[in-house]
Amino acid sequence: MAGKVITVAQQKGGSGKTTLAAHLALGFLAEGKRVGLVDLDPQGSLGRWYVTRLEADAAACEGLDFATSSAWGISMEVRKMAGTCDVVIIDTPPKVDSDLRPALRVAHLVLVPIAVGHMDLWATEGVMDLAAREDKPLLLVMNRTRAGTRLGAEVAEAAKALGAPLAKAMLAQRVGYAEAMGRGRGAVEAKGPARDEVTALVAEVAERLKAG
Repeated sequence: MAGKVITVAQQKGGSGKTTLAAHLALGFLAEGKRVGLVDLDPQGSLGRWYVTRLEADAAACEGLDFATSSAWGISMEVRKMAGTCDVVIIDTPPKVDSDLRPALRVAHLVLVPIAVGHMDLWATEGVMDLAAREDKPLLLVMNRTRAGTRLGAEVAEAAKALGAPLAKAMLAQRVGYAEAMGRGRGAVEAKGPARDEVTALVAEVAERLKAG
């Protein structure tokens, strides 16, 4: 059976797409899944993370495949990876245009991270529109949340009003996520609340993939 494909997309930069993609990959890896990562972003942040991880500890990349791709080549790359991986995760550039559509087209689920800010929320509508045109299921994920803040509560309520499913699991604003990424690791690889957050999100995403 071919693996399931998750495309992580958001029009605005700084929403945490790469961090979300990497941590989802590690979450699925921890559950014994073989995971493929595809970096579609010319900035190559996901690729740098993977190389850093590989150079630090090659064994940490067992079960974790990586490739880069252009928009026009994504269909072929995903088809190849999905033949050997249980889950394929695509990290996309921070824009919404024709280059994003091929990555949406191959997805079984589109994840849209929303950092706690109204600008991220406004940028989400463009991704939602493209996903709807491709008839792809979509899940909004609150990222870099700050518990107990008025802004966080406002953005969460506004996200619910967008008309797309909002994940119950959220990733909080934690220094640990950024620090781990810089070392080629993931906050999910240590005990603590970050691991619980990622584990909950992986379970929720897995259920949606199964339902789809």
